[in-house]
Amino acid sequence: MSGLSSTTLSDEEKLDVLRRLDQFRQWQSLDQKRYCLVCGEMITGREIQMIEGACGETPLRVVCPTKHCNAMPVEWVPPTEEVLITIAMMDAERRWFCLVRRAGRAMQSFQRRRTSNTIGRTRPKPTLGPQ
Repeated sequence: MSGLSSTTLSDEEKLDVLRRLDQFRQWQSLDQKRYCLVCGEMITGREIQMIEGACGETPLRVVCPTKHCNAMPVEWVPPTEEVLITIAMMDAERRWFCLVRRAGRAMQSFQRRRTSNTIGRTRPKPTLGPQ
């Protein structure tokens, strides 16, 4: 993104730019929320970044404010009930997967300790004193 910089606009100007550049959905205010399909974050019109070329060589564009996400308006959807349910289900699945992975690691650790203890018991004990 060399040569591009974030621009600061008044609230009125920013809302006007969003209305003009987001051809997919209506913006009534900067407080409206959208769900970014790329990064999975909820964003508002206030947070959306306005980017323009440093010397005016590239036109103004809007991108997701999330770090390392350059999603554009086509990739933002209104947080309808269906979208919110999908987000909640995906979050629950992610948490479940983390718990299963953590349990698997605990089992592997337990089995390693158990195996090393078993090996230690089968070795003959060293005799003390002269032989």
